[in-house]
Amino acid sequence: MDFGAPGVHRGLPDTTITVVLPLDTPLSVSWGSGEERRTTWSSLSGLHTEPAAIHHDGHQAGIQLALTLAGARAVLGLPAAELAGALTDLDEAVPGLASVPERLHDLDQWSDRVALVDRTLADLLARHGDARPRAEVGHALAALTRGARVEEVADEVGYSRRRLTELVRAECGVPPKAYQRIARFRASRDRLVADPAAPLADVAADSGYSDHAHLTREWAALAGCTPTAWLREEFPFVQAPEAADAEG
Repeated sequence: MDFGAPGVHRGLPDTTITVVLPLDTPLSVSWGSGEERRTTWSSLSGLHTEPAAIHHDGHQAGIQLALTLAGARAVLGLPAAELAGALTDLDEAVPGLASVPERLHDLDQWSDRVALVDRTLADLLARHGDARPRAEVGHALAALTRGARVEEVADEVGYSRRRLTELVRAECGVPPKAYQRIARFRASRDRLVADPAAPLADVAADSGYSDHAHLTREWAALAGCTPTAWLREEFPFVQAPEAADAEG
């Protein structure tokens, strides 16, 4: 990815676990542009409610994976809650992936690099594939993503609100309302990526916000900028799926 000049890229909150394997230069990342940076050849981040600051020299290359909460258990062998709010190296959190960064650097072709990651993930899946979230927790998270009220979700799965909160936090590291907040933000980002010219009032309505002002406040809190600023400053560098597939 060519940013044109050195700067800071925002790592936005998401409902997935992010794994980044940089190439050419290590990743320099922190929570917020003013915090101490972590320089690493691999990065693993759990659910978070603030943007990560990814410092770059104008160019970045690598492989990025997005694991669902169920995928985190199936591939990494641990609940996403153990990674919530974390920016950590693979060798600290997932020893089974520790050798991947060095092995990637020994390969010259993108097809070989992607094949290596695929094989590694398949091996981990064979090892941990039986690990799954509790069915009622998965159902609750899906309902929260759709925008159902926490009380309604608790009734659906047959738990008290307090018990549901305990189970959701144990699975993903944040309580139900925070998870729903992240999911709603993710929906609005996807909507903007699909149609950057869409009126923000429409984006707000489609994503579950009460109005345009609510959308803007949440973006300021979770992304550190307004949707308009993000579209202006970072959207040009968001790769389309076709481009990402072509580059590996």
